[in-house]
Amino acid sequence: MSSSTRAIVIAVGGNALIKDPKRISVGDQAEAVREACERIASLVEEGYTPIITHGNGPQVGFLLRRAELAQADLPPLPLDVLGADTQGATGYLFSRSLRNCLARRGIHREVAAVVTQTVVDPQDPAFASPSKPVGSFMTEAEARAHQERDGWEVREDAGRGWRRVVPSPSPVEIIERDVVKTLVDSGSLVIACGGGGIPVRRQDDELVGVEAVIDKDLASALLASCLGVKDLVICTAVDQVCLSFNTPDQRALDTMTVEEAASYLADGQFGAGSMAPKIESALSFLAEGGERAIITSLEALQDALEGNAGTRITH
Repeated sequence: MSSSTRAIVIAVGGNALIKDPKRISVGDQAEAVREACERIASLVEEGYTPIITHGNGPQVGFLLRRAELAQADLPPLPLDVLGADTQGATGYLFSRSLRNCLARRGIHREVAAVVTQTVVDPQDPAFASPSKPVGSFMTEAEARAHQERDGWEVREDAGRGWRRVVPSPSPVEIIERDVVKTLVDSGSLVIACGGGGIPVRRQDDELVGVEAVIDKDLASALLASCLGVKDLVICTAVDQVCLSFNTPDQRALDTMTVEEAASYLADGQFGAGSMAPKIESALSFLAEGGERAIITSLEALQDALEGNAGTRITH
């Protein structure tokens, strides 16, 4: 498929919408989304059809904090509903902003934000070992009270206080994949799999919400594979993947083969909570028939697609 018709999945991290920890209002996030959409609109102008996915970690944290402050008057919100809330809100910001960016360039394309459910396996080992911190820091007494009253798993977090921890199972199925494909095939620009998708499990013939969070890069890789997309771009805080990151021996990588990436991953070159999931997602995508995975920053997005920036992982 030529670039004139080439669909690509672009995964935007949730932290990309919070550029300054002191500027976290909806207006601040909308401005960050606008900057991202200007870059994405440039790709549309060149003929690409981006499918946008996004993180939601900070946004879920904000909603959890609001729920904590309102707990005297309102019942708590389950994580699947919080995921749906952030998908809708952030999807709206992307949809509105992308339409505006395209309109200023004289481009008319339909844009759709799809609230997406992602199936996980109840037997996933992650459920036996919750590890993903969510919500605010608490005292030990507060954490223990939640543990007894709400059944939370809680853990002390590096001397900074106690936090709730939840499972982060691997995604196995995107429920709305055919809806997204129909929209993409029609030429629409789609925002989907926000926050990795709303975690659900199958119970007989029904879907049931799950108290978990899903890695958005793994879900993005799965969505890209389902759609038959050849390029997956994972946008993060750095322009390139580095070996010996944050050491005097740090070395940026322009390219990696699948074999090299897997070897570096096995050697512990990539941080477990930062770069490692992105490498794992890239390898998963390539194993399922993808041609190229790119890891880069939003600022270097266009140059990376042209082969002049970022880190490209190929067969």
